[in-house]
Amino acid sequence: MTDPLFDLSGRFVLVTGGSRGLGLEMVRAFAARGADVIIASRKLDSCEAAAEDVRQLGRRALAVSVNMSHWDQAEQLAEKAWSHWGRIDILVNNAGMSPRVPSHAMTEDLFDKVMDLNFKGPFRLAALIAKKMFDGEGGAIINVSSSGALYPLPEVVPYSGAKSALNAMTVSFAREYGPKVRTNTISPGPFLTDIAKAWPEEARQTANNALGRPGRPEEIVTAALFLASPASSFTNGAIIRVDGGS
Repeated sequence: MTDPLFDLSGRFVLVTGGSRGLGLEMVRAFAARGADVIIASRKLDSCEAAAEDVRQLGRRALAVSVNMSHWDQAEQLAEKAWSHWGRIDILVNNAGMSPRVPSHAMTEDLFDKVMDLNFKGPFRLAALIAKKMFDGEGGAIINVSSSGALYPLPEVVPYSGAKSALNAMTVSFAREYGPKVRTNTISPGPFLTDIAKAWPEEARQTANNALGRPGRPEEIVTAALFLASPASSFTNGAIIRVDGGS
């Protein structure tokens, strides 16, 4: 039975960082509503496992190994994804990393890695896909940012800066490639994904937000489906906060 509000039948989706965490939740949600999905991340075996989840739902899937911090690999992914099905209808820029390091101890190498993975690679991939969408039948781009871009925390300055740049890119792309391409941002707060396994138990139970707790991974799904589907046809250049009320 198709979802009457978020029907993605016949849509082709590319999700970076789609093999675990919030990315994997989105991959499964898209496939459950009729989409075929390309899952991209560094570890091919993890992508293959996610692709098998999609196939179990009766949809097609392709696993691709990519390091999104590299400009040329972002270009290669754009070409491979587009040529695989002849188009991409929905791009989710989800790959990222957020190491916590005191600012005075940050190395240039780590600074560059954080900026490249969270902004440079996503920019290049989205720019290429957006142009192809604009020249074709249009599409939707979803950038996954962070509440850290809106409410920066100590010891994650490069991450907050990169995600702030991603937010700015969303607004720029909405104007540059609209009206055929809609570009929006999801801004998540703390979520109980696999990285939360390393958190203290108190941090897994409570959070400094209006709801007083971290998010459950499945709680990202409705925001992603809204922005990916025609239900958000008049939403462009927006930042959708899914952060429990930070």
